[in-house]
Amino acid sequence: MKALNVLLWIAQIVLGAMFLMAGYMKLATPLDQLIEQMAWVADVGSFTRVIGSFELLGAIGLILPAALKIQPKLTGIAAIGLATIMLSAMVFHISRGETSIIGVNIILGLVAGFIAWGRLKKAPIQAKS
Repeated sequence: MKALNVLLWIAQIVLGAMFLMAGYMKLATPLDQLIEQMAWVADVGSFTRVIGSFELLGAIGLILPAALKIQPKLTGIAAIGLATIMLSAMVFHISRGETSIIGVNIILGLVAGFIAWGRLKKAPIQAKS
């Protein structure tokens, strides 16, 4: 059980860092520059900011509730939210014929699913009393 807990923490930190960077980039970078990096931004426009906000909040949710032991079940819920974002991204990219880039979405979604399973079912963190 200790090994699983360590593995979950590593996954939470790595996935949290990835979504923190991705969310911040989508929020802080001007849309015209984002379009140069990611062509799909041209189709969704300022909704990219909403996606970035969700990614940033999800990243925070992967770490803070578990680390502070305040409502730690929110970590599993944040992981479910990020997995849902990745599933939505896969559907979006498939609909645009961009199947070559969904590998990242699949991997990130599976890691988020692993965290959700681990923190909600197999190795939940107890809230401090």
